[in-house]
Amino acid sequence: MIRILPLSSILLFALSAGFMALMTANAQGQQTKPQDQPFVVEYYYKAKWGYADEFIRLFKKNHYPVLLKQVETGRMLSVTAVRPRYHSTEEGRWDYRVTIVFKNVAAAHESSEEAIIRQLYPDQETFKKEEQRRFEILLAHWDVPIVTVNLDQ
Repeated sequence: MIRILPLSSILLFALSAGFMALMTANAQGQQTKPQDQPFVVEYYYKAKWGYADEFIRLFKKNHYPVLLKQVETGRMLSVTAVRPRYHSTEEGRWDYRVTIVFKNVAAAHESSEEAIIRQLYPDQETFKKEEQRRFEILLAHWDVPIVTVNLDQ
């Protein structure tokens, strides 16, 4: 027996199928391009023995506010920091890792800090002296741009 569907059911099915095709095409067309995806960099700091606390104090005072201003402007999406819970071997030791998520790769290569520094720190002499001290007590500093590895694919 052949069953004939009412015209309204056929129209509803056609509209639903068309809508789904349109939504799928639109979603595929809106995928973010690699250059527009967030760009993540980890910054490692290794201070001289006994100076890690002084380093992070100076970092919080003089550099962290500059980074927060850049989060406010949208250049950066987030800034976080961690330190190891336990010690490691000297060659593998680091004291702090600061992770910055930039809006995209282009934002990571823009430099907008000078104007922010002048605005936040009108006493440039003190600021420069403290920043110099922050880097004097460092043994090493390295930057590692990272990418997420999808383990489910």
